[in-house]
Amino acid sequence: MARYFTPSLFAFIKDLKENNDRDWFKAHQDLFEAHVREPALQFIEDFSEPLLKVSPHFTADARKVGGSLFRIQRDTRFSKDKTPYKTHVGIHFRHVATKDDVHAPGFYLHLEPGGCFAALGLWQPSTAHAYAIRERIAENPAEWKKAAHGKRFTDVYGALEGESLKRPPRGFDPEHPLIEDLKRKDFIASTRLRQADITREGFMDAYLATVKAGAPFMRYLCDAIGVGF
Repeated sequence: MARYFTPSLFAFIKDLKENNDRDWFKAHQDLFEAHVREPALQFIEDFSEPLLKVSPHFTADARKVGGSLFRIQRDTRFSKDKTPYKTHVGIHFRHVATKDDVHAPGFYLHLEPGGCFAALGLWQPSTAHAYAIRERIAENPAEWKKAAHGKRFTDVYGALEGESLKRPPRGFDPEHPLIEDLKRKDFIASTRLRQADITREGFMDAYLATVKAGAPFMRYLCDAIGVGF
């Protein structure tokens, strides 16, 4: 079994938190490449085939720029916080529909000292997509309960997360038994990951298991907004 991420990745991120400036980063660029970017890109490349077996509609893109690995540089144009670098590693396995500027469900892996997690779902969907998901929940409640509240899903991800409307959405019965789900503005979930597990051999298999556990939930969201799974 391959070992992708080592304690050196987390050590680099910890040091970056304490030295978040361009001069320090430039002086330690070789460590970033060796301990962060290269292992992450290799993980993404090797995850492509296992992900394809879960769904052919999600991509593991190992390009340095514009692929599954988020840039370490922060966009500070509209932020009061001008620190130049992110203090985590973000990997997003996007739906192919995003190439056509469609906001679709995705899988996400977050690596940060003391704050690692795997997430999935659809964050802040458009009003049209949110209503499409709500309508499907109202029309297919049993399928939704199995996908979002079934044991296979909740054993890994627990309860759904994100923001909700304060009041029931227009056109839906306030007394509907799934009204709390119908009020959701986000359709997302996450599970905490231990740093020790991430740095062990076999982490890819463990991460793949979390992806598979969330596959019925992702299929439900994709079906609701009209994209393939």
